[in-house]
Amino acid sequence: MHVAFVVPETVHHRETDASVRLDRIARMLVDRGHEVTVLCTSWWEADDVDEFEGNDVVYRALTGDRDARRSFTLRLPMALRRLDPDVIHADARAPGAVVACRAGRRLTGAPLVVEWYGTDPRAGRAGRSVDGADRHVVPSRLVRRWVREAGADEGDCVVVPNPIDVERVLDARPDPDVGADLVYARRLDEGANLEVLLLALAELRGYDWSATVIGDGPRREEYEDQADDLQIEDRIDFVGHRPLDGRIAAYRASHAFVQTARRCAFAEDLLWALTAGCIGIVEYHAESSAHELVEGRDRSFRTTDEEELVDAIVEASEMEARNFDERFAEFDRTEVVEGYVDLYTDLLAERGRL
Repeated sequence: MHVAFVVPETVHHRETDASVRLDRIARMLVDRGHEVTVLCTSWWEADDVDEFEGNDVVYRALTGDRDARRSFTLRLPMALRRLDPDVIHADARAPGAVVACRAGRRLTGAPLVVEWYGTDPRAGRAGRSVDGADRHVVPSRLVRRWVREAGADEGDCVVVPNPIDVERVLDARPDPDVGADLVYARRLDEGANLEVLLLALAELRGYDWSATVIGDGPRREEYEDQADDLQIEDRIDFVGHRPLDGRIAAYRASHAFVQTARRCAFAEDLLWALTAGCIGIVEYHAESSAHELVEGRDRSFRTTDEEELVDAIVEASEMEARNFDERFAEFDRTEVVEGYVDLYTDLLAERGRL
């Protein structure tokens, strides 16, 4: 199967949650034996070369200037016609390109799949990516609700979670120097909502606990000052940014992972931590999907206020410690890629192209 990804700005241009997810999908499909061509703007230096191959994924530049979105969009339909893929898979972050993909779909007969991650279709021009797609792929029920509210039919929205690598978890050696009773990991910006956890921990001064905060950002110093004001700074380590393998090693050595962020399309670090054996403690927010990973599962808590968060931390402290949970193997990359293959296969069968 030949899949054409339409991603004007790839992970090689700028690493974002959305570009990382799309890059993973492309590489997973290639690993499973499919052909992937990414139509994009170039990031490589040779101006006279319009094609680049990396990790068996072919990147084809329609323009050398990533800011020239209009030029990219105008060239896209004919580029798709020449490529003649089985499936067109477009990035919802580029609504102009998605509109052009509709013309490409008519020229090729290939079904159009639109990928949503971190883009709210209810805001600005993003809603233009909703109309005309055969399917919308979303990472969570939360994002599915956003896309449906923007006008998509429920049956056209397919939830496919972010993949993890179970072998990577098993290969990580627990790091007790970073692990703690409680671990929190996220960019420390205005959406982190770490103050809720700090206030809860202040209520538990009489208990024996330790905490690690992984992540950096504009509010790190403010949170460190708050911990000092609450007189709990000697029991919390702010360790800054850690690469994924370092975070997994910390999770395998920690007892519970706490998620309090206000907005989250998919709580990927929570998933890595749950797979690494952590108990999950999630504060519910209407614009966060984190609670979806813990609903209906034991060794997990969903809280709605500070009092419930305090109670959950206490109860979690009395539970068995683990450093791996095989029940989250359903999120392994080998399982998640099947969701995409099944989706493509169903669409091709609907169009009589199998």
